Amino acid sequence: MTDRDSDAIGLCLSCRWMRRVSNRRGSTFFRCGLADSDARFPRYPPLPVLTCAGYERHGDGPGRGEPVEHG
Repeated sequence: MTDRDSDAIGLCLSCRWMRRVSNRRGSTFFRCGLADSDARFPRYPPLPVLTCAGYERHGDGPGRGEPVEHG
């Protein structure tokens, strides 16, 4: 990812809860894993996310930011 991507996506890009979801058409979405257990967090937040109460930098704990492919 480039600095331009980082500016367009925001905190989600480095968050341990982020799931990258791609579809067959080639679109990519950034899904918040915290939304599964906490209704305060939107499943697909509007980007860029500049502040987030649930943000945890990827690598600061057990990582879960693996990409998810959907067909």
